Amino acid sequence: MIVVIDYNIGNVKSVCNAFKYIGIEAKLSSDPSQIKAAKGLVLPGVAAFGYAVKALGNLSEILIEAAESGKPLLGICVGYQLLFEQSTEHGIHSGLGLIKGSVIPIPKGTVIPHMGWNLVELPNDMKLFDGLGDRKHFYFAHSYFADVKDEQAKIAYTDYSFQIPASVEKKNIFGTQFHPEKSGPQGLRILKNFTEFCERQNS
Repeated sequence: MIVVIDYNIGNVKSVCNAFKYIGIEAKLSSDPSQIKAAKGLVLPGVAAFGYAVKALGNLSEILIEAAESGKPLLGICVGYQLLFEQSTEHGIHSGLGLIKGSVIPIPKGTVIPHMGWNLVELPNDMKLFDGLGDRKHFYFAHSYFADVKDEQAKIAYTDYSFQIPASVEKKNIFGTQFHPEKSGPQGLRILKNFTEFCERQNS
């Protein structure tokens, strides 16, 4: 079973509905025992970074422990940003620290927020993008982006007058700045690919 972390931030229910649409059981939960028993975890979110960290509370330590033990974890939007060491959004806030890097503002001179569909170049060695080809459009909505500094992380980029990391993969840890649950068939394929990775890890 996939557990979607329930911490009262933004798009958690829409992510559950996307899994349900493709026939995958996903439970919305903040119960530590269910999180520990899950085959994979999804951390969504639509909010400012600091607010999201505060809302996550003690679940942060549970997620760090689960990810470091090898349990697959997928962060989406702010959930993706929380995977990093810190954010400068409305002050300095610490993240989960699972991927090296900081979340910083999109530079002035570009349209902010980065909102709508944009093309992502898809590396063929990133598991989330299996079967999707070389590039696909995904739906974005954000004003900050992750400046990835982790040499172990694979990165997919989108062009927004500069190269924004749109997705990362580090062993069992995955993240998408875009919203797969709002990105049509290609987004649903990402959720399916993540679930299949979870099944392989637990087989």
